[in-house]
Amino acid sequence: MKILFIGESWVVHMIHTKGYDSFTSTKYEEGATYLLSCLRERGIDVTYMPSHEVQVRFPRTLEELRAYDAIVLSDVGANTFLLQNPTFYQMQIIPDALEHIRQFVAEGGGLLMIGGYLTFMGIEGKANYKRTVLADVLPVIMTDGDDRVEMPSGFAPSVSGSHPLVEGLGEWPKLLGYNKLVAKPDAEELLSHGGDAILAVGTYGQGKTAAFASDCSPHWGSLEFMNWEHYPAFWSNLIHYLK
Repeated sequence: MKILFIGESWVVHMIHTKGYDSFTSTKYEEGATYLLSCLRERGIDVTYMPSHEVQVRFPRTLEELRAYDAIVLSDVGANTFLLQNPTFYQMQIIPDALEHIRQFVAEGGGLLMIGGYLTFMGIEGKANYKRTVLADVLPVIMTDGDDRVEMPSGFAPSVSGSHPLVEGLGEWPKLLGYNKLVAKPDAEELLSHGGDAILAVGTYGQGKTAAFASDCSPHWGSLEFMNWEHYPAFWSNLIHYLK
């Protein structure tokens, strides 16, 4: 099983003010380190592409994408794919990266989108996947605008479908938020909360798709979730399901 995992990275630029004076500092962070290690330990071949590398490293051809069994998008918005350097700065016409992902799935590849502030619609609607070709591919219907549901008191998803992906896991740990989604009529809703789909799976063309509405890491992915005994098995099983 070979996957291309994209996203879960960011740069923090801070201003430190101490009385009259101030200075800045910058740090780079990655959020999926533990998840990727879990997948690799279970035999999954992971190629990791941080968000900022999409501009220069995302496969330019469908043939290059076919080297993978599945693609995972986590906390990286549509603009990162649609406004690549040649288009934004040189006004060049280049292949649509999201259209390549659509074709990849239609031909039999897998696609998983994991929730966060910059997936599905995201904070202030900035992830904006509802207005891309992936809206047709994913097994969920996205809302308009900011789709975040913040749950500081925590919530435990309820199992809403009989499926090997969610059977035998016991009570779910609490999560701290999610993107508001509705499973499509032809998809399977496996986890839910208050009428919203937390995990849904489906198909597109010859490929399999999945949408997990909460996060794989903090902050929505709580420490309780990260330390859950079934965390490695859940994610590796979900990835293998896509093949």
